[in-house]
Amino acid sequence: MLSGDLEIQNLFLEIIPGGVGSAKAVFFMSEATVTKGSERVPRSGVVPMAHAIGADAMQAALQGEQTRSLEIGDLVEGTVISVQGSYVYVDVPPYGTGVIYGREYMAARDMVRNMNVGDTIKGKVVDRENENGYMELSLKEARQALVWSDAEKAMKAEEVMELPVKEANKGGLIVEWQGILGFLPASQLKADHYPRVDDGNKDDILRELKKLVGVKISVMIIGVQPKEGKLIFSEKGNQKEGRKEIATKYNVGDELDCSVSGIVDFGVFLKIEEGLEGLVHISEIDWSLVEDPRSMFKMGDKVRAKIIEIKEGKISLSIKALKQDPWTKASGSYKKDDEVSGVVIKFNKHGALISIEEGVAGLVHVSEFGDEKKLRTQLMLGKSYKFKITLFEPKEHRMTLSFVA
Repeated sequence: MLSGDLEIQNLFLEIIPGGVGSAKAVFFMSEATVTKGSERVPRSGVVPMAHAIGADAMQAALQGEQTRSLEIGDLVEGTVISVQGSYVYVDVPPYGTGVIYGREYMAARDMVRNMNVGDTIKGKVVDRENENGYMELSLKEARQALVWSDAEKAMKAEEVMELPVKEANKGGLIVEWQGILGFLPASQLKADHYPRVDDGNKDDILRELKKLVGVKISVMIIGVQPKEGKLIFSEKGNQKEGRKEIATKYNVGDELDCSVSGIVDFGVFLKIEEGLEGLVHISEIDWSLVEDPRSMFKMGDKVRAKIIEIKEGKISLSIKALKQDPWTKASGSYKKDDEVSGVVIKFNKHGALISIEEGVAGLVHVSEFGDEKKLRTQLMLGKSYKFKITLFEPKEHRMTLSFVA
């Protein structure tokens, strides 16, 4: 576990009674050396410490037992036991001792500056066990993970926050929340902040949006995409109570004539009436694959949609629900073991998505090819190939395919 031949001197064990099953074992390590050739030198990084653990935890540790294996990327909580120069040592029961140093120390030096022995901190595991036997931790990455978790909670709670506008671009505004820059599309601004430009000139829109830089506005988080580092905000969304009252006029199943009031990565916002919008999620736009809603809609487009859910004043809409389900027709045209021609329309981590007709697609799994690189070598986007249907459940809109070489 440790490099070299570690010799710990002046080690003793003291048992502190504490009632049945609650005895404490306290280890005191006062000096450690490492053999380097024939010379014994002080062990760099070994921390003199007194660490108390419960008798049960001690027994489990002695037997090499842990509650679960620790993985890289896990968030752990521990107690600072030593701050020495550019090293911070953290006790992380039941896994052992963690260390923050090097690049991770420099990245978190603002946080480390105010850190004291005994403080409880959260860290993200970046190495389960380094060459010195310590798990390496990152404070910066842990903080980012916690911020994204807070963003998810704020979105679900529809929390309204006052944030200053940092920048403006032709698409909208940039705001900052807990150190993360987020995007507020112009389409999600309330009427009194929306840029009124007669000819839709983008330079004129930008000029109007720049007037809001430095202004604090009330917004809500409507989109959280941590992998892409994206936060999407809305100013319209904070009119919660009024929205709930208006929404009581509508019912699931209602078909409405709307207009496009906002376009984002994950769908389209439709204006139902003044002060009330509904969201068409990207999966509800069309039976066929939709990757970019902006390629299908522009602001002000007239669209007919169906209400599929009303929850806490929020209205969810579907455009594809007013179109014939292509899987219904396909149920009479295909069956398991049929050979079909299909076009590759998308790659993902599971394999390739194959369209066998408009709105009907199935997955050919990457395992058939060995790995993703080989899959992409044999199949090309937009090309047609022969496949065999290995699973066909039209009612569930599910189909899997096997490549016919």
